[in-house]
Amino acid sequence: MLSSVRRSLLAVLVVATAGMLLTACLKNNNNNTTPTPVAGLMGFNLAPDQSSVVLALSGSAITQTPLGYTSYTGGYQNIYPGNRNAEAYNYQAGNSLIASTGFNFEPGKYYSLYLVGYNNSYRNVVSADNFDSLATTGGNAYVRYINAIADTVGTPAVTITAAGSSIVNENASFASVSAFKAVTPGNVSIAVKSGAAIDTSRTISVEKNKVYTVLLTGVPAATTDGRKVQIRFVENGTLTAAAGN
Repeated sequence: MLSSVRRSLLAVLVVATAGMLLTACLKNNNNNTTPTPVAGLMGFNLAPDQSSVVLALSGSAITQTPLGYTSYTGGYQNIYPGNRNAEAYNYQAGNSLIASTGFNFEPGKYYSLYLVGYNNSYRNVVSADNFDSLATTGGNAYVRYINAIADTVGTPAVTITAAGSSIVNENASFASVSAFKAVTPGNVSIAVKSGAAIDTSRTISVEKNKVYTVLLTGVPAATTDGRKVQIRFVENGTLTAAAGN
């Protein structure tokens, strides 16, 4: 389960050499290995009332064990590219399908899959993690967010501030994923507000050339700590000079 402090992921994102890093091997009839291009996928369970979720692509699970709420795959998993159905199953209910969406995964690219929703209304959201467009020459970190706050009737205001500058100041619809924004390494302040129903903030610390995803999660009316609106984040990985512009 995600902790309230940053967890460092083992994945190092080197897009320029993705063909080497993200490679699976298939044996042919001569027992030789043939490199097969693959993509990278990180999966999240952000549905507050789903405590045991299996994420899969076209029926093949990408999680070794079911994911609890706010859990994730811990890094990018190698997947075969192409048009695939991204699926989420309720493990406790006999692997019943609760959400599915089609997506075309390109070889050598990175993606994130989020299960969002609440109270029998769920969807899978796939984002393209375009690390190859992020520059390393400026010495910045990069931050984005997903609004997975369940039962979001309106569009809460999301603000992200770093080094005294406003990086993000916008209203976020439910299940929206923002673009990566360059921020000065150090403390980054994040807030999400919508009247009296949602008013949560926190400050995180980010490092040079690292990439982060902020997870806005929870249920506005919840009173238990596990389901209250909260701000969490993960470190997607570290950009190298080869991955930047």
